[in-house]
Amino acid sequence: MNPEQKDLSLLIRELGMVDYESTWQLMKEYTDRRDANSRDELWLLQHPPVFTQGQAGKAEHLLMPGDIPVVQVDRGGQVTYHGPGQLVAYLLIDIKRRGKGVRDLVTSIEQAIIETLAQWGVESRAKPDAPGVYVGDAKIASLGLRVRRGCSYHGLALNVDMALEPFQRINPCGYAGLAMTQLSELAEHIHIDEVSDRLKQNLTRLLGYNRCEITSDGLQL
Repeated sequence: MNPEQKDLSLLIRELGMVDYESTWQLMKEYTDRRDANSRDELWLLQHPPVFTQGQAGKAEHLLMPGDIPVVQVDRGGQVTYHGPGQLVAYLLIDIKRRGKGVRDLVTSIEQAIIETLAQWGVESRAKPDAPGVYVGDAKIASLGLRVRRGCSYHGLALNVDMALEPFQRINPCGYAGLAMTQLSELAEHIHIDEVSDRLKQNLTRLLGYNRCEITSDGLQL
């Protein structure tokens, strides 16, 4: 840990269902104006149906989006889908201040997802050549980050209890025929709020924060 790192607190915002584009803009604004004293934040939320295409995304991976909007964004990776019943976590972290590399951050995020799923008896794994978390050959969580000015934003999307059909309209994460799965197909008595609670606990611990503050007041930055 960076010896100059004094504040290991994390602000967790529980936002509920929020629009994708406005949330993305607020992530960028926070990252652009934060300074050495700005708190790291974790945003937990869901989005209405939307496809997002990463900055290096290829148009051929959008097969038939239909009535679901497509948003070109500045994260890494290819196209993915967000929708109700999917838990999204955005990590706004000063990784330079924390002395972390991007690979360290990705590994911590993947491990937090793996440990969260294990609490429902689901065995999962990460793949070194394909960021995300998998149950067998099926993908259950996607990762996509952007680092600017030494700070991360965007994050992860964990399929909890959602309609998976829209994934058939794309090549998920750029892989044709990639099977997608979700926690509700693998375990019983799944409630997204409980999954969110477990995930935030695991992320807070694995990312090394020793205290956190939780708010549901919305994005009034």
